[in-house]
Amino acid sequence: MSNIEGKVVVITGASSGIGECSARLLAEKGAKVVIGARRTERLEVLTNEIRSAGGKVEYLKLDVTDRDQMEAFVQFAKEKYGQVDVIVNNAGIMPLSALEALKIEEWNRMIDVNIRGVLHGIAAGLPVMKEQGFGQFINIASIGAYEVSPTAAVYCATKYAVRAITEGLRLEAGNSNIRVTLISPGVTESELADSITDDEARQVMKDYRKISLPASAIANSIVYAIEQPEEVDVNELVIRPARSAG
Repeated sequence: MSNIEGKVVVITGASSGIGECSARLLAEKGAKVVIGARRTERLEVLTNEIRSAGGKVEYLKLDVTDRDQMEAFVQFAKEKYGQVDVIVNNAGIMPLSALEALKIEEWNRMIDVNIRGVLHGIAAGLPVMKEQGFGQFINIASIGAYEVSPTAAVYCATKYAVRAITEGLRLEAGNSNIRVTLISPGVTESELADSITDDEARQVMKDYRKISLPASAIANSIVYAIEQPEEVDVNELVIRPARSAG
C-alpha cells in the first residue's frame, strides 16, 4: 500500500497546470484530494473526471489572497475528511515586465498571490497540524527563487520570499511531526505566462519556454515528497528540463 493512500491532500491553484495534474495523480494513488481555485467551472469538471475514475475529491472556490477564504478552505477539508495531512501551496501568477514599465498593480498582485497566498495557507493549516500532531506543507516556488532575470525582478522576489518562508517554517517545525518541502520548478507547461501583459516580456518568455517540462514532472515530485516514510522530510527539490541551461 502506498504511503499516500488515504491521506488528505489540500491543493491551491488546482484549476490548471501543476495543481490540476497533481490532483489527478494523487487521487489516482488513493489520496483524498481537496482542490481550490477561483475558476469553479474548471474545478467542477476536474472533480467529475476524478470521481469518474474512482478517486475521492472535493472542491471549493478559493482566492488565496483572502485569509478568511483560505481558513474556510482548510476547515472544509478537515470537516469532510477528519484531518489534513498535506497542504500544497501551489497558487501563483507571473505577469513579468521590466521595472521601468511601472506595472505596480501587477507587482502588488504577485505579492498578494505568491507571498500572502502561501502565508495564508500556512496560517490556516499550522494550527490544524499542530493539534492533530502531524502534517506536511509543500510550497511551490520556482528556479526564480535562486536567480533573477530581466523582467522578472518582482516575480523572483516573491519566489525568494517563498523559499525563505519555507525554510523558516522548516526550522520552526523541527521538533514537531510537521514536514516542510520546497519544490522549485524550472520552465513548466502551464498557463502561468498567460498573465504577462508586457509585449517585450511576453516575447522573451515565449522564446524561453520553447524547452519545458510537462506539469506531470512536478506532480511526480510532489508525490515523491509525500510518499516518503514519516521520519523522512524532503526539504528542497529543484526540477529543470534536462536540456535547460538555466
